[in-house]
Amino acid sequence: MARALTPIRILAVDDHPVLREGIAALIARQPDMSLVGEAASAQEAIGQYRSVRPDVTLMDIQMPGGSGINAIVEIRSEFPAAKIIVLTTYSGDVLANRALKAGACGYLLKGAVRKELIETIRQVHSGARRIDPDVAVGLASHLNDGGLSVREAEVLTLVASGKSNKVIAGNLGLSEETIKGYLKSILVKLDANDRTHAVTLAQRRGIIEL
Repeated sequence: MARALTPIRILAVDDHPVLREGIAALIARQPDMSLVGEAASAQEAIGQYRSVRPDVTLMDIQMPGGSGINAIVEIRSEFPAAKIIVLTTYSGDVLANRALKAGACGYLLKGAVRKELIETIRQVHSGARRIDPDVAVGLASHLNDGGLSVREAEVLTLVASGKSNKVIAGNLGLSEETIKGYLKSILVKLDANDRTHAVTLAQRRGIIEL
C-alpha cells in the first residue's frame, strides 16, 4: 500500500480576508498541502508561527501595525530554518532586497498568485528559492547601485510630502544649501530628471514609503 503524503503545512499572513480566502481555496485543491493557520498582522503572524510551526509561511509586507519584513526577521531569529515566501504588490528592488536579506526564500507578486503560488510553495518547501522574474530583473539592474543614504531617503520622504527646501532644512536642523546638496546627490543616484521624478522612482523601487 502506498504511503499517504504528509501535506505541506502552510501559514497565510495578509490583512485582506479576501486574499486569504483565495489562498485557502487554492491550497484546498492540492492533495499535498494543508492550510494550518492564518494571520492578519505581523505580530499575529509571529504568534501563529510559534503555535502551528508551519512548513511554509506566506507573508505580506505592508500590514497595519507592523512590517512583514520585521516579522520575517523575528521569526527567523527564533526559527532559523523557517521558509517564508513574500506575497506583495510591491515589485521594487530595494524592498525585495530587504525581504531577501531578512531571510525570505521566495518573493511573489500578488498578481501572479493564481498561476504561480502553488509551484512556488512546492519549490521553496523543497529547499529552492523563487523570485518573481520581473523582480529579479529589477534586482539585477540595480545590483551595483550605491543606494540612498538614510539621510537622503529622509530628505526625499519630506520632498514627497510636499515640503519646500526651507521647511525640510528647518525640520532636520540643516541649512538650505545642505538640503540642495542632498537633492543633487539623490538626482544623480536615481538618474532622475527632477525632484518629482526622484520621488516617483524611489516609491517604485521601495526606497521610500508614503
